Amino acid sequence: MTATFDYTERIPNNVDLAADRRLQRALESWQPHFLDWWGELGPAQFQDRDVFLRTAIGVDRDGWADYGYVRLPEYRWGIFLSEPQKDRTIGFGDHKGQPVWQEVPGEYRNMLRRLIVVQGDTEPASVEQQRHLGATAPSLYDLRNLFQVNVEEGRHLWAMVYLLQRYFGRDGRDEADSMLERHSGDQDNPRILGAFNEQTPDWLSFFCFAFFTDRDGKFQLGALRESAFDPLARTCDFMLKEEAHHLFVGTQGIGRIIERTAELMNTHDTDDVRPHGGIDLGTLQRYLNFHWSVSLDLFGAEVSTNGATSYTSSVKGRFNEDRYQDDHRLVERDIIVPAFVDGQITTGSARSVNAVNLQLQEAFRDDCTKGLARWNRTLTDHGIDHRLTLPHLAFNRHVGVFADANVSPDGEVLSADEWTALSAQWLPTGEDKAFVASLMTPCFDKGRMASWIAPPSTGISGQPTDYEYVRL
Repeated sequence: MTATFDYTERIPNNVDLAADRRLQRALESWQPHFLDWWGELGPAQFQDRDVFLRTAIGVDRDGWADYGYVRLPEYRWGIFLSEPQKDRTIGFGDHKGQPVWQEVPGEYRNMLRRLIVVQGDTEPASVEQQRHLGATAPSLYDLRNLFQVNVEEGRHLWAMVYLLQRYFGRDGRDEADSMLERHSGDQDNPRILGAFNEQTPDWLSFFCFAFFTDRDGKFQLGALRESAFDPLARTCDFMLKEEAHHLFVGTQGIGRIIERTAELMNTHDTDDVRPHGGIDLGTLQRYLNFHWSVSLDLFGAEVSTNGATSYTSSVKGRFNEDRYQDDHRLVERDIIVPAFVDGQITTGSARSVNAVNLQLQEAFRDDCTKGLARWNRTLTDHGIDHRLTLPHLAFNRHVGVFADANVSPDGEVLSADEWTALSAQWLPTGEDKAFVASLMTPCFDKGRMASWIAPPSTGISGQPTDYEYVRL
């Protein structure tokens, strides 16, 4: 039977918060600052409108969420962990086979705190990046999906703040405060990771962000779900339930753009659909190239002593750790890794434990490839031979082994001058951004869509596609 949450509490939770009065007071003191941040840097409009949102009501797989109209500032952000697994043991690293930790071991305190802070910092950052998008939503359906993503990113911030305040004392409280003081793109106090200081000025960027950058989040959360620190593992396990919708928004959003572009190409017998209000495939490919490369950087260096330390300490594993056919200690195994030597892309070898970032990155690439296959099937179905692709992993990188390389999407090494001359073919140009911006006019009539995107095939939670998802 599904365990439900008590929404009459000031902070809904399933962690028995009332039993720890000191922690409860600390979180209740933080709550007004969160609401101030939401009011200042959350969605810039529609705060007083009813939005058809889902709210978590349990942590079991079945029947875990309910749907109904909520005004954004009244959304009941809470603290939810998945149910504990009886007799769970550690699945990797030096502590493999031992019981999981219910408290933070002193020797791993700084490492765990840093991982939680970095993950937590991404959650409000994406809300800040997306705060103006509501004004140009292509439909009420998309407007609602944007707000669903926003409120759940806010809840994920609560998830990390709970861990910090519950398990890290004064340091954790200070870190929780800092998450509301840093702001995306702020020159003096930016967000920790570069991708979360980029602008998200239009809906094509938003869909790419949701497909690529939120997918990085999926793999990072999945790696933390393996953690020997059980409260972190259970927190991330539940966060992944909500994260799945964010990935759906990106995958489906880009797919609907491709559907509409293909329709326009066939109707007007041309590749250039810009005069007809569509986004051409060349522009779409350049946006995909950019967001792919920026998201790859989020995994960190392909060969990393920090990654190795997190793994051997049993603090952060690999996505779906139990699917790897190895000893889950990785101390005596070498694997092939990419290298950039004397201006050439080549390979080398490294201890497997030093390449856990690379293994996460490879799983991410395989997952992205499946999305592109679906989009390319749409083009095939419309009789269009063009194919969207993922660039070479060395393309436009600023972190890791290829940080100093100039490499084309096909993997050709270029000189700095060649890169400067040719990169506009592969990355969004000022003209591309201006054109996409010109399409961003709101479409708020029930059931209607902007000219550049096709309607979804189904609605939300059994509702029709022309449902009044946001009451305007």
